[in-house]
Amino acid sequence: MRRRDFLSVVAGAAVWPITARAQQPTLPLIGFLHQGSADQNVERLAAFRKGLGQAGLTEGQTIAIEFHWADGKFEKLPALAADLVQRQVAVIATPFSTDAALAAKAATQVIPIVFVSSADTVQIGLVASLNRPGGNVTGVTTLNTELAPKRLELLRTLVPNASRYYALINPTSDLTAAFVRDVEAAAATLGIHVEILRASNDLELEAAFTGIPQGARSVLVSSTDAFFFVRREQIGALAIRHGLPAIFDARAYTRAGGLMSYAGDDTDMMLLATSYIGRLLRGERPEDLPVAQPTKFALTINLKTAKALGLNVPPTLLATADEIIE
Repeated sequence: MRRRDFLSVVAGAAVWPITARAQQPTLPLIGFLHQGSADQNVERLAAFRKGLGQAGLTEGQTIAIEFHWADGKFEKLPALAADLVQRQVAVIATPFSTDAALAAKAATQVIPIVFVSSADTVQIGLVASLNRPGGNVTGVTTLNTELAPKRLELLRTLVPNASRYYALINPTSDLTAAFVRDVEAAAATLGIHVEILRASNDLELEAAFTGIPQGARSVLVSSTDAFFFVRREQIGALAIRHGLPAIFDARAYTRAGGLMSYAGDDTDMMLLATSYIGRLLRGERPEDLPVAQPTKFALTINLKTAKALGLNVPPTLLATADEIIE
């Protein structure tokens, strides 16, 4: 073979893979935006990938995913959302992160956004209505604020001799007003009074528990809030230290040492959200997808924590629990 022909063959071999790669179709890119971190959401991430698979979407084969985590720094969310828009993602997913959903909506009115949110999504402006979301946003409502009355009833069943009821809230959260309204209405129906504890930073969180009088049989219902969720181990430890039976809005709290939780099933809600992502990628419009609601609810009880608090969980409550941690 002449030297010139040989160089032509080598050059062709070098160029062909590059050309072939350039001709491969680009996978639809899903943007994932969250105020927390990956290690705080291991189970939810597993459910996210499971749901995508059930929707016929496989990372690296039919879709690509770009994860943007704020690591608890809420002020980073607008820039992270803007970056996803710049990358021209096909859909932005903001599961269990209302702040991320709001940041995404502020960044784009075109790219579809799928949320899982505990907020009154109409009141905070994410959607026009639950049945007809309008715009580019839809998703799943967790019904967490609506479940506050049920949590109060469960607390009263567990601690029938409780003399003081407390509600832990973050006064800076968009979720707080609806929670306080619902929990106070439920308390009035049950003939009890709920005292409000406020905390929006670590110092206030410690002070809120320290201010609870010793000696009285007190109980606590915690509001839905991302600030509390990322500190769930700390809150669980504070409740035990102060002898305070507490109920929470997510199973992750009980697995982190909290006493009890009652909430929509995280996996169920994530599957609903990812089914919407699949439908959007197949050409449906977010304004045509009504905001979905969970179909499964889970009561979780941590018996180790109950023992540390000196509580005997009634057999009737144990019989209705979906998960018991021993």
